[in-house]
Amino acid sequence: MDISSRFDAAVRKLYTAFHNNTLNPEDCTQCAVGNILDHKDIWKHMTDMHGSVKLNYVGLVHQNLGRRFNGYSPIELLQIEASFLKGCGYRLGKNYCHKPDFFKDKAILFNGLSEVIATLCRLDHIDNVMDCSYVFNYQTEPLELQH
Repeated sequence: MDISSRFDAAVRKLYTAFHNNTLNPEDCTQCAVGNILDHKDIWKHMTDMHGSVKLNYVGLVHQNLGRRFNGYSPIELLQIEASFLKGCGYRLGKNYCHKPDFFKDKAILFNGLSEVIATLCRLDHIDNVMDCSYVFNYQTEPLELQH
């Protein structure tokens, strides 16, 4: 499978953040996108609400100019962050972003990370590397029940 350099770099950064306990959905420099962007918070100025996938004026300008940040467009960055928050159990609405109680729990962060990896794969048009369903895709012959 061919993977892009942006995908490889993003996964490496997220892997490191997860294992170094520097993955935090409440810190714009340590969330999924914050880690992908080398702990910079420039992305948060591209939307008006945490977790939104709607670009504000600044985001639209960057998007329309074709700007990329470590390989990702502004709308892609918002999609990545929204998937992270959703995977961590945040409830995202049009006007709110409700955080769960235990958002720093390792299992919750792993769920968020899994959602991010799925999003990164979708953005790069590759199979989800976290999907293990093929392992269980075992074909059996139907059993005939004896009466």
